[in-house]
Amino acid sequence: MEVHVYDTYVKASDGRTMHFDVITGERDHNKAIQYGKEWLKSVGEGDAVMTVKECQFCHSQGAPGPVEDAIRSQGYFIQKMSGCP
Repeated sequence: MEVHVYDTYVKASDGRTMHFDVITGERDHNKAIQYGKEWLKSVGEGDAVMTVKECQFCHSQGAPGPVEDAIRSQGYFIQKMSGCP
């Protein structure tokens, strides 16, 4: 499965920067932002600002099994980098 990676930097409510990738099966910037907002809400950061400024398309690549499974079940996978809960 080819996936599309959106590099994302979002300010948390305590001021720290959360860096994560939103990985989707479709190259659709609006969906990537929607998925990122869903995840932020699930970790208690639903008020964080996430727009095209914070979330940029990075690249496309093949996906390992667990990432494919997450995309098939919920539409996306979040790869936490730094500052994420």
